[in-house]
Amino acid sequence: MFGSGSFPPTDTLISGDVKVRYTYMSDEVPPILEFMQLMAATITRTAGMLDQNQMAAFFKNMLAAKRVYVAGAGRSGYIAKAFGLRLIHLGYDAYVVGETITPAFNAGDTLVVFSGSGETQSISSICGTAKELGGTVCLITSSPDSKMSRVADCVVNLGDLTGYYRKETNSFEIRQLKGDYRSVSSAFAPLGTLFETMALVFSDAVISSLMEARKAEIPDMKSRLTNVE
Repeated sequence: MFGSGSFPPTDTLISGDVKVRYTYMSDEVPPILEFMQLMAATITRTAGMLDQNQMAAFFKNMLAAKRVYVAGAGRSGYIAKAFGLRLIHLGYDAYVVGETITPAFNAGDTLVVFSGSGETQSISSICGTAKELGGTVCLITSSPDSKMSRVADCVVNLGDLTGYYRKETNSFEIRQLKGDYRSVSSAFAPLGTLFETMALVFSDAVISSLMEARKAEIPDMKSRLTNVE
């Protein structure tokens, strides 16, 4: 419930040219709402900057895909799994790379990778293997000049408004060993948060577009939900 009386001092949170009024944090008034508004505004701004040709190429690949494999490290891996699950609900044969029940990757299969840095050694190796096996590699990233970008057939650059990936050249594994992921340089969208959030929003928008293109019906999708839990 909204209270009355005096309010704490305020300032402005800025991400790029996005501005949101910010209430200084206190025990009584944490700035959760302001951070949510800033994230929403930043996502809207980023969406308006995306390359339409890149998105169209990715969408075309997804429409033509027969079997789809998804991969990512850390939190990006969870976004990849969420995308793969929705593909299954749409009727795709979709698999997560690295799971014990994942079948062999074959020529003509599609690999979709989520990596903000595009430099994670383990995922980069997977991209190379997929290419050697005759597959198509699609990359969702914030680093269009990365090692994975040079291997991928299709790249969607989600941008890097916070500048996090432009400052970091080490791989995911090296950053973990160094403990870099345990330091917070900014309260808003620390580390790779902005990429991961944008990747989830983007991938869900792709699912919605695929639903329309494939004329998917909700009852059919619901019939593919797990029923043994």
